[in-house]
Amino acid sequence: MAYKEIRTMIRRNLREYAMYIALVAIMIIFSIFTNGNFTSSRNIANLLNQTGYIAVLAVGMTLIIVIRHIDLSVGFLAGFLGAVAAVLMTQVHLNAWLTILLVLVLGAAAGFVTGFPVATLGIPAFVSSLAGWLIYRGALMLTTAATGTIIVPNEDFNALGNGYIPELLPLDNLLPGLHKTTLLIGLIAIVIMIVTQFLDRKRKQQYHFDVLSMPMFILKLLLLSLVIAYITWILAGYNGLSWTFVIMMLVVFVYDFLARKTVLGRHIFAVGGNPEAAELSGINVKKITLFVFASMGLLSALAGILFTARLKSATPQAGTLFELDAIAACYIGGVSAAGGIGSITGSLVGALVYMSLMNGMNLMGTDISLQYIIRGLVLVGAVIFDVTSRKRKA
Repeated sequence: MAYKEIRTMIRRNLREYAMYIALVAIMIIFSIFTNGNFTSSRNIANLLNQTGYIAVLAVGMTLIIVIRHIDLSVGFLAGFLGAVAAVLMTQVHLNAWLTILLVLVLGAAAGFVTGFPVATLGIPAFVSSLAGWLIYRGALMLTTAATGTIIVPNEDFNALGNGYIPELLPLDNLLPGLHKTTLLIGLIAIVIMIVTQFLDRKRKQQYHFDVLSMPMFILKLLLLSLVIAYITWILAGYNGLSWTFVIMMLVVFVYDFLARKTVLGRHIFAVGGNPEAAELSGINVKKITLFVFASMGLLSALAGILFTARLKSATPQAGTLFELDAIAACYIGGVSAAGGIGSITGSLVGALVYMSLMNGMNLMGTDISLQYIIRGLVLVGAVIFDVTSRKRKA
């Protein structure tokens, strides 16, 4: 009975489970070929920091692809706004937090401008965002033309890309060498996850939806708890949770809630499923499109801030290929190229898979030319898997 239920569950959620299987497989393979260096606390912490800005972009790109559009401008928009932040702090001498707020507003405005001709004039998003790609690339070059790389000495700003949450439980005799605050946060996350899952199960039962049997449900909770506990234990062995990781997870939590639990989220997926039917049902497709593009601009600004803070500088090459990495993460994470299907958490896992692949190949010393070929093959494989799985369901 349990075997049949597991098989049915995997068959119904094959696209989602495939990501997790791929992530686990990548971790095992690279751990073997790097003599355990890949899964060391230091490398996992670095991997999550490297994933941060791409995951933030992938979250916004998920909604863009869901409504059947694409945004090619986000990479150089992130690089340009990161350079703007550097200029505001080093030359205008603005406070770091005021700079961050201003850059986020500029990002939302830039996204709105990119989406305006798409929503109101019907111009293809590819063309509108390609124009943005060129404009922001030029703007970045102009911003950094006088000085080249702009060094950012502001420690508060740089902490967003390199800093870690403080230790609030300085109990030296308890679990020495581990970051206790990180372990406590992990424990709280497990409790919240279990309570949320039980409430969600109860709500589904009230509406007579299919749910897992109690033994399988408990097994699922146990596996999820072990994953969270493992991640927090690994991170606690280094410096604990980084601010980049915290910001990334906050973005994922907010947008996942928006996508799954709000009327706005349902409207976004309705537009992606069938724009004409959504319009006829009373949904303002233009407003939804403008919101999604403005949101993408906002997250591009945040990604630019995280990247600039990580490097402690703004460079003329910042943002190169960021948009392609974000798009790849979305497709690997199960977002459908046809629109209307995708999840925020899936894109997060897709970003982790994609960045883990890059990180592992770098540790192995794989030639950069081969890295590009492998990344391309993985992307093609993910899209083929998506198409075939949808045809199988149909």
